[in-house]
Amino acid sequence: MGKENQKNIPFQISNYLKRADTEKLKAVFEKYASTVKNGEKYMTTTDFVRGFLGLYQHINYNPDAVRVIGSVADTSKDGLISFVEFQAFEGLLCAPDALYQTAFQLFDVDGSGCVTFENFAEVLKQTDIHQRIPFDLDNEFIKVYFGKDRKRKINYSEFSHFLHDFNQQYAIVAFKRYDPEGSGSISVLEFNDICLSIKNHLLTKAVQDNLVAAARKATDGGNKVSFPFFSAFLTLLENMELVKKIYLNSTGGLQTAEVTKEEFLHSAQSMSQITPLEVDILFLLADLLHQTGRITYEDLRTIAPDHYLKQITKRFTEVKAVSSPEERGVFMQILESGYRFALGSIAGAVGATAVYPIDLVKTRMQNQRTGSYISELMYKNSWDCCKKVIRHEGFFGLYRGLVPQLMGVAPEKAIKLTTNDLVRDKLTDKNGNLPLWAEAVAGGCAGGSQVVFTNPLEIVKIRLQVAGEIATATKVSALGVVKDLGFFGLYKGAKACFLRDIPFSAIYFPAYAHAKAALANENGYNSPWSLLAAGALAGVPAASLVTPADVIKTRLQVVARQGQTTYSGVFDAARKIWAEEGGAAFWKGATARVFRSSPQFGVTLVTYELLQRFFYVDFGGSRPAGSESRIVTSAETARSLNPDHIGGYQVALPILDGVESKFGLALPKFKPH
Repeated sequence: MGKENQKNIPFQISNYLKRADTEKLKAVFEKYASTVKNGEKYMTTTDFVRGFLGLYQHINYNPDAVRVIGSVADTSKDGLISFVEFQAFEGLLCAPDALYQTAFQLFDVDGSGCVTFENFAEVLKQTDIHQRIPFDLDNEFIKVYFGKDRKRKINYSEFSHFLHDFNQQYAIVAFKRYDPEGSGSISVLEFNDICLSIKNHLLTKAVQDNLVAAARKATDGGNKVSFPFFSAFLTLLENMELVKKIYLNSTGGLQTAEVTKEEFLHSAQSMSQITPLEVDILFLLADLLHQTGRITYEDLRTIAPDHYLKQITKRFTEVKAVSSPEERGVFMQILESGYRFALGSIAGAVGATAVYPIDLVKTRMQNQRTGSYISELMYKNSWDCCKKVIRHEGFFGLYRGLVPQLMGVAPEKAIKLTTNDLVRDKLTDKNGNLPLWAEAVAGGCAGGSQVVFTNPLEIVKIRLQVAGEIATATKVSALGVVKDLGFFGLYKGAKACFLRDIPFSAIYFPAYAHAKAALANENGYNSPWSLLAAGALAGVPAASLVTPADVIKTRLQVVARQGQTTYSGVFDAARKIWAEEGGAAFWKGATARVFRSSPQFGVTLVTYELLQRFFYVDFGGSRPAGSESRIVTSAETARSLNPDHIGGYQVALPILDGVESKFGLALPKFKPH
């Protein structure tokens, strides 16, 4: 069918993704289209695959693979993609069965709407899997679908089921290839090769590492794997979601209970069919992970990870403030900052409450002065301080000064998190890259901006925290401290606050971003535990390295008692502390500071990011890294930051990658030698 007639063909499909605006999609198309024919622009398959999709960027790329992938949009199969075809494929990607439809387009070589045996064979022969383990195209399976003479054509519905059966059949064909004599068994290494070649998408790293060990253990140290074991092993991996349901049925929903083989078999019989051999293999794999003879839900996750993103990011609200990033104006940016400020306030309050007792101990340890005539130290160490506070002031003495802390920490953490996000957004280039210096600048700006809230908060909090050290009839209150100090007195020690908070944030936020990336799973997703760990780890260098500034700030903000040294400013405090107490005094409370700041920021950041996931509002800006899983099985299908991938094309890369991973139909990336 010629392209000139395609404009009259309606393309209607049930949409799950919002279709792209025609004018915007047209602008994207013309940006990448390099060919003009009869006054109309067209994309070549290279424009589409390498230019628009960003695949096959290596200089030695395989042009045949590019042509095959480009054919999914080139329905007329003439090597050129019109805007009508480009828009039609965008609509196809919005369909709920986009994965199967894309695979069908791949094999519909001549654009007839059906797949012939010749079409199927032509594409299959170009795949990596066929080149490693050739599929017998003359076997009975092919004849059942394409007819004895292989002349029958398969429509889309039939092809979708054919693909499912083909993936199963390929494993059998591979087994027979390694067992030409029909003995019913293959070697352990051949079993390993088939699994890695054909069923690699089902194998986690833990399973890959234990394939040979599992096969040897199943055969009591032998070197042969039977076909029943081979078949049961693959069936088990394909049915792991069912296995998890059986486990949860046996434990009443508990994920930490250990289940024996007998208990699991009983649960399996009451729910659905799973063979005893599959159960044997399941427990064999679990036993290789830890030798207990029982399984836990964590074992099942190791064998087949949960779709964790779908569980943890269940959204309580989902609001789309703009339909596209282009509509993101100044007002939307202000609303986004307000949204982040509100969530940051909640997160800051949660984090401060969680570690407040540690902060109180840290403050009292830092306020101990050995250079005055009051030579007896009240506390020997942080633990001794904690015990004495509880003994003399009660358990709630550990929370003395919490209320003003919460009143101030909400806006403090909110402005800190909001400023960091805002500056990071402004310094991020159009490709989504942010250099390390820009991360440090964003963090430093965040630290500087918070001092307007931090200093009054800190001076009131510290004076309340040390008030319990002296027995007095006068009860010290936050309001009383504010009245005594006055407005300008609330900013006493502000220089030290700047000296502490700017370096802290300049170290902390880049460290957190890189720790979070390092702890993300293979799909780029951060679980709550990984966020907590990243926040806590980043706090260690940040909190410890700025302890000297924190000591100076504390000394300046606490009222010196009779006989204690007084300080007139930052440099005066630093000089006197060095002269009277030595360099070690600058590191007083460093341990308590690390143990307070690390978990506090860990709790604060995990709360902040989870709140953004649960109460999702799309302002057209950036989202926290690691908040969404991405399907990545090769370097080329990493998360696309291309703003031109609009509408259905947002899922083009995962869909094309799914054709490879689900059906094992990967195409070679490089030219053959």
